[in-house]
Amino acid sequence: MKWTREEYIKHMTFEKTERQMFVELFGPLIRLDEEWREQGATEEEIGMVGFDWDFVPVVNCGGHTGILPAFERRVLEDTPEYTISTDGYGRKVKLSKGYATIPLPLDYPVKTMDDWLKIKPRFEYSEDRIDWAQVERAKQLQKEGVLVLAWMEGGFDLPRELMGEEGACIAYYEDPELMEDILATVADTTYKVLDKISDHLLIDNLCTHEDLAGKSGPLVGPSIIEEFIKPYYRKIWDMLSAKGTKLFSMDSDGNMNPVIDAFLDCGVNIMYPMEPAAGMDIVELRKKYGKKVAFKGGIDKHVLRSSKEEIKKELEYKMQALMQEGGVCFGLDHRIPNGTPLENYKYYIDTAREILGMPPRDKDKCGWARQAF
Repeated sequence: MKWTREEYIKHMTFEKTERQMFVELFGPLIRLDEEWREQGATEEEIGMVGFDWDFVPVVNCGGHTGILPAFERRVLEDTPEYTISTDGYGRKVKLSKGYATIPLPLDYPVKTMDDWLKIKPRFEYSEDRIDWAQVERAKQLQKEGVLVLAWMEGGFDLPRELMGEEGACIAYYEDPELMEDILATVADTTYKVLDKISDHLLIDNLCTHEDLAGKSGPLVGPSIIEEFIKPYYRKIWDMLSAKGTKLFSMDSDGNMNPVIDAFLDCGVNIMYPMEPAAGMDIVELRKKYGKKVAFKGGIDKHVLRSSKEEIKKELEYKMQALMQEGGVCFGLDHRIPNGTPLENYKYYIDTAREILGMPPRDKDKCGWARQAF
């Protein structure tokens, strides 16, 4: 079912929940389509639209807050196994074909302050960062129930993209002036872009991407977030929330438990995808935080390769009455893994709908949109 922006906002702010929201956040991993075709999947099912998913349509607000202009992308080497190219950050990257959708950086453009100063102009404010035609388009679509998104660079993610994980983590301690200048620059740019746009258009959802954790925990702790990331986040969020923006969502895989409080203090009020394999339990987190934070995802994707009994057990736990009081988009905690039988996937959908009190899926209702925002 297609949700309107009003329905979605009320649901995610615990204001009003007339029914539960059941989504597919990211879609399948590469090559799962081949497995499912062999198991008799229709093309509508391969494309995710044949499962009667809930989704809310979205539109970008028209602001560009990242690198501009991006570096020219060029293919340097192309083989049957991999492609080596340059990306928008000027890095050399390698994509392994058939196994990955995101290329692995082989080098990074920033190691020193001098390196940063060379590319800093690409992150500074300029008038061409705002597409006013897109702002007007978003304004019209919002009247039709479409959710308006604004994106800001991650406070950890951007330095990591420029310096690598090790380089960024070390720089917080050994070169704090560099980290402060990077984040102050993008904070200034993001503020100016979104402040001007939000004078003409209500931004519904501020979004950021961090991916700063693994199974063992986050790469930075609360003190680093407090000192470096919070000033950046709060500068943008305080301005937008004062103008009516209700949602601030953050995407980060891994075990985020040690830094949830720190990010809530930064203004974040939606977190996803909440990976159980990394120790994220949305039921326990709901007990701890109540209505301070909403979740998307949270259902163990790996259980789909287990028995139907295990699938039902996971769903009954994650979809218990406590979790049906709003503030949850129920869905898998990331992409559908390879080796997931199509029969199990359909059982997962049908069982979840039954637990949530939703009508049986209608095979004639086609619709899906990535809900990673």
